[in-house]
Amino acid sequence: MPLPIVAVVGRPNVGKSTFVNRIAQAQDAIVHEARGVTRDRSYHRADWNGIDFLLIDTGGIESGDSDAFQSSIRSQALMAVDEADAIVFLVDGKTGLTPDDEEVARILKRGGKPVFLVVNKVDTPGSEAETYEFWSLGLDTPWPVSSTHGHGTGDLLDALVQALPASEPDLERDTIDVAIIGRPNAGKSSLLNRMTGVERSIVSDVAGTTRDAIDMVVERDAERYRLVDTAGIRRRSAIDEDVEYYGFVRAMRAIDRAHVALLVIDSTVGLTDGDQRIARFAEERGCAIIILLNKWDAVETAEEKDDLVARVGDRLGFVGFAPVLRVSALTGRGVDRIWGAISSVYANYVQQIPTSQLNKLLTELREFGHTKHEGGRSLRLQYVTQTRTAPPGFTFFANHPGMVDENFRRYIENRLRERFDLTGTPVLLRFRKKDQAGC
Repeated sequence: MPLPIVAVVGRPNVGKSTFVNRIAQAQDAIVHEARGVTRDRSYHRADWNGIDFLLIDTGGIESGDSDAFQSSIRSQALMAVDEADAIVFLVDGKTGLTPDDEEVARILKRGGKPVFLVVNKVDTPGSEAETYEFWSLGLDTPWPVSSTHGHGTGDLLDALVQALPASEPDLERDTIDVAIIGRPNAGKSSLLNRMTGVERSIVSDVAGTTRDAIDMVVERDAERYRLVDTAGIRRRSAIDEDVEYYGFVRAMRAIDRAHVALLVIDSTVGLTDGDQRIARFAEERGCAIIILLNKWDAVETAEEKDDLVARVGDRLGFVGFAPVLRVSALTGRGVDRIWGAISSVYANYVQQIPTSQLNKLLTELREFGHTKHEGGRSLRLQYVTQTRTAPPGFTFFANHPGMVDENFRRYIENRLRERFDLTGTPVLLRFRKKDQAGC
């Protein structure tokens, strides 16, 4: 049974993300003084008194159209309200009641769901003067809290969890964590929406629309996936807003947590230095990788398509293990194949190869005389075993491990990939003296 959902809504800059971070006991939601930092709705797991639930952090609801994204932000917030079992309506006790607060209250009263009117920024415990004017909204007793300091949140949560529908414990299941990464405006949010069939992330032609990392859990063909749409990654020197920098940090954290990274490349722009840099981020963090050439249908000529594929093979050779799929998030072409690719590379990422099969390969290499000679010494690999998964790691015990250079490492990795299916996953190799086995 899915967890009950609590949507946190309100006008901009009332402290919704700070509140979410306080309740979820995490720093997942970006907090900043600027208006409109939260645009999409993002999900955060929380619990109180043994009751688990999901919090949805939403963008600010306000009237007017001064922000090009306001219509989409409002739509995302209202979708969260529709999805929720209960609603926390946050207002600002320091600023006081505003016309936008009154508009949000009118919307929520029509929904017929439990609404908790929470007056935020009441930083002095026991002071309720800031709450008096909010009684006029007609949403029952205002709850004074301080998201920054935590005052009042315990009493609020006691009442909130009582209003939630009962749910069975969420049993731990294997979940494949997938980070959708790439440069700004490569089509990551459109891809997420196409893959899930849900307008979950705001899609716009303006680069940098997604500022935070957006999580979504999807079940498909008996597999469970957690998809994370990340902010577009640019060079740090090109990041000109501190909010964008926070988005960059969240994207890096998403890559750190991911089992599989979907590197989305804009085929109409071609492969760039930025794409190489992002692929390097994922490879260095040990992710399995799938390369998606998005907007493939928009590439006009066969020559341009061939050139792009060749450039990917040449400039992304350091992740040559990654499969390359040609897709279009706009039309849906090739998108269904992504699911199978994720499952396949994840299986390779977590596989455990029997030691007997590894050492059979090693015996064959010795029989064919594939070794390394240097200064009158010969490198001899004596034994190999897999010492980790996710990604797969192999330890080779050798007589002179110091003789191993990059070319020899590459040679051994290629032999492993020829014998075993390691498509999509990086491989970690260690070479040690046999008497170091217990170190």
